[in-house]
Amino acid sequence: MVKFFYFCIVCICFFTVTSCAVKKDVITLKGRWITEPNGSVMLDPQTSGLTFWRDKLLSLSDGSADASQQKQLHIIHPSTAKLNKNSLVMTMSDRVNNSCFASYLADAPDLEALAVDPNNDNVFIVVTEDATRSEPLSASCQKRYAASGSTDFPTVLMRLELVDDSTVLITHVRPIQYNENYNIGNFPNDGIEGLTFGLNNTLYLALERDQKGKARIFSVEINESFWQSEEFTQVKDTHVVLPKFDSIHHPINAITYVPKNNHKGFLIAAARNDNQLWVIDLEHTVPTTIIPLAFLAPTHANNLECEQWESIGNTSIEGAVYQNNQLWLVNDPWKKHYLDNIQCETNRKNYEQFVPLLFSLPVKSHWFK
Repeated sequence: MVKFFYFCIVCICFFTVTSCAVKKDVITLKGRWITEPNGSVMLDPQTSGLTFWRDKLLSLSDGSADASQQKQLHIIHPSTAKLNKNSLVMTMSDRVNNSCFASYLADAPDLEALAVDPNNDNVFIVVTEDATRSEPLSASCQKRYAASGSTDFPTVLMRLELVDDSTVLITHVRPIQYNENYNIGNFPNDGIEGLTFGLNNTLYLALERDQKGKARIFSVEINESFWQSEEFTQVKDTHVVLPKFDSIHHPINAITYVPKNNHKGFLIAAARNDNQLWVIDLEHTVPTTIIPLAFLAPTHANNLECEQWESIGNTSIEGAVYQNNQLWLVNDPWKKHYLDNIQCETNRKNYEQFVPLLFSLPVKSHWFK
């Protein structure tokens, strides 16, 4: 019944999208459970970002993850889905410790997306989302950052720099401001969920939903002077053409950039509620391509009661990265629904511990036509 319910949701979403998007056949992906170096599964990281770095994958955890997983960059070997022995633990610089956001970042910040600086792979960009569980800003900080154009506690971009093989330093922070005409709305847990760099140091930011319930993509240039200020940085609406649906709740939860010669390039976005990829033309000339996805988890079963692979009704992709014509995806186990996926008893523990899965697929040239 559960699988049928999610199948119906996918069908409804698929057939209510308007003709502005080109639809492709469903691609079925086989995942791998992410494991620790000793072979045990990764405990409840609530994965909320993915990027490629020095031949490995990096992910991070949001504010609802197990405390042991928070405030660090997890290093994943793409060929095995195994974690590195060391993660990169976040510490704060004196500058950040003296900022308005120090208390929030020192507690359990809701970190939602991750990108590597294209000019320096010692530097990472991270973004915050929901701060409703944290202490409110001081009165002076609230006044200083009141005009966010969105939430009372503004979304914050963070600059991290590699210190050694186990530490990254949060060197700078910069809050985001939206033009009031963008009508973003005050939705603390529906903010920026994706980051990726394109051409000319342009950072693209994917917003889950605005006041009309629609996903949006914004941009900002990260130039040499960007981090010298702690005042608002204003993001720009890219006006890219996204699929239009007859209903709401079709958010973007991850994006990655795909370059193309003599072109601004494309974005591939993961729409977690729909089990879809959206291939988006940054030059607004090619209709958005929708790639429907289906997901399988390995059972490692040694009995006749279970198949070697089982379908996953609720996957919730929240990390995507393109590298060498390959797309890597990771899910954020949704605590409200992840246990609904339990079918084979050999996987019960994985779902109960909210273990994420790593997927990959080759990127096809016809997606961009």
